[in-house]
Amino acid sequence: MRKHFALKFLVILTVLATTSCGKGKKGGSRATGWKINSKEGGFQYNTKYQEQETAPGVVFIEGGTFTKGQVNDDPMHDWNNSPNQQHVQSFYMDETEVTNIMYMEYLDWTKKVYPPENENFTQIYNGVVPDTLVWRNRLGYNEVMTNNYLRHPAYQDYPVVGVSWIQANQFCVWRTDRINEDALERHGFLKEDAKITDVTADSNFSTHTYIISPTSTYGGNEEILNGGKKKSKNPQTNADGEEINIYATRSTGILQPGYRLPTEAEWEFAALGMSELRSYNVHRGRKKYPWSGQYTRSGKRATRGDHNANFKQGDGDYGGIAGWSDDGADITAQVMSYNPNDYGLYDMAGNVAEWVADVYRPIVDDEMSDFNYYRGNVFTKNKIGEDGKVVIITADSIGYDTLATGKVIATTLPGQIAQVPVDDNETYLRTNFNKSDNINYRDGDKASSRYFSDGGDDEGGEDTIKGDESRKMYNSPKHSVTVDSSGVMTKEYDGSSKRTSLVNDEVRVYKGGSWKDREYWLDPAQRRFYPEAMATDYIGFRCAMSRVGSKSKGKGNRKSPR
Repeated sequence: MRKHFALKFLVILTVLATTSCGKGKKGGSRATGWKINSKEGGFQYNTKYQEQETAPGVVFIEGGTFTKGQVNDDPMHDWNNSPNQQHVQSFYMDETEVTNIMYMEYLDWTKKVYPPENENFTQIYNGVVPDTLVWRNRLGYNEVMTNNYLRHPAYQDYPVVGVSWIQANQFCVWRTDRINEDALERHGFLKEDAKITDVTADSNFSTHTYIISPTSTYGGNEEILNGGKKKSKNPQTNADGEEINIYATRSTGILQPGYRLPTEAEWEFAALGMSELRSYNVHRGRKKYPWSGQYTRSGKRATRGDHNANFKQGDGDYGGIAGWSDDGADITAQVMSYNPNDYGLYDMAGNVAEWVADVYRPIVDDEMSDFNYYRGNVFTKNKIGEDGKVVIITADSIGYDTLATGKVIATTLPGQIAQVPVDDNETYLRTNFNKSDNINYRDGDKASSRYFSDGGDDEGGEDTIKGDESRKMYNSPKHSVTVDSSGVMTKEYDGSSKRTSLVNDEVRVYKGGSWKDREYWLDPAQRRFYPEAMATDYIGFRCAMSRVGSKSKGKGNRKSPR
């Protein structure tokens, strides 16, 4: 019997070996049969990649289908987030809001690399510092927060506030560069500790620059770029003895896609968590809070009567009665003070509301898109110089912008690649997009980005009546800030009484209730908007990161290719 079994097993192995030989050499390409990663040269590729490494601070959120929008009672009857079924891809999200100590690390790095005492860099540092004056109140004494909340160690693990949407985005870019810089050092592509000892305004790291033009990173400093352990101890060479794989590329799998603000759909999906949303593979989709149940108070014996989030319970009630604080806070609370939702995310209701990536519009256009919905795409490409190479920003070409608030921020920093809008080289004969700025695409009125009465095109259609601003759907106030040649800034208010809307292309969605909000706003479906250049004492943010590869973590594809 054993001999018979062994004979059958040998036959199966022989058949498999024959089949494999018929489809390509062992370890070879399934396309050509050529050997991959041969020492003699040829096609080099990372065939041993497993899955995306989980970046610092984030947890994995497996994507799926859910009902976006208000599925419970809507006492306001505005329905600016009417229910619609959406699908989001798997992604990662910070388990907590970005805290003061996390943001202070950003400020510390910026101050060292771009010292504000240098007049060329003063506006860079000033542009990233949170607005601590958001705590002031005309009829309230809050100076202790104004002076201490950001920097005092007592608040180090509290969510950062006073950060505008623009500043939050800049933090995401900085954080991306720092984790990828560290990953390249750990994998031996960069000189050890160069990220601390060798970084200057003229010599620093940008992820995008490293991918597109690695020799331009660190100002072209070869000591840093070629001083890694990988190259000094075990260099790879081709048949001619020339070094190969000197720089990490996307195909190495080392570089992370990058931190960013979550989209509104991602944030809402993550806030809801998994409980009560599914039964096996059946989508149910009615849920009111990030936790289970229909109540804000805990029913557990140890915490019975306490709130599950930090929010305002009523007039003059920000933290309950002295001796029994039912939510443990009066302003913001230390992160992780409450139980996480089923995804392991803390404070997806209460504490601080959070910026998301989307430009606000009352209508969510699910008829056009029900996959990774997002309004705010402005597509750009690398700027190419006369020499045919990408244009790298230098200390002499830093870009600045004066915001509507009068605050000056740096829009580009040394080491980054200059960007320009895409043109017809990218859009010609495409059906999926035809211009760079898509913020106003199908934005809710009859003919999309049109005038009320006739549906004329806002971009020059034959029905457009030029100059009649009052007929636009989103007729928001137009304040202005001008700076003359001597540097004198003039701020002007739009005092018109004919403005019909506060919505424009510079207002962004924020989600979740805060320490200052009533229970109504704790529903993840609720959505509000605020100017992207302004900040408050109740809006913070957390970062997200796209998932590359399989939908389910650790499972890979359901079927492996033969």
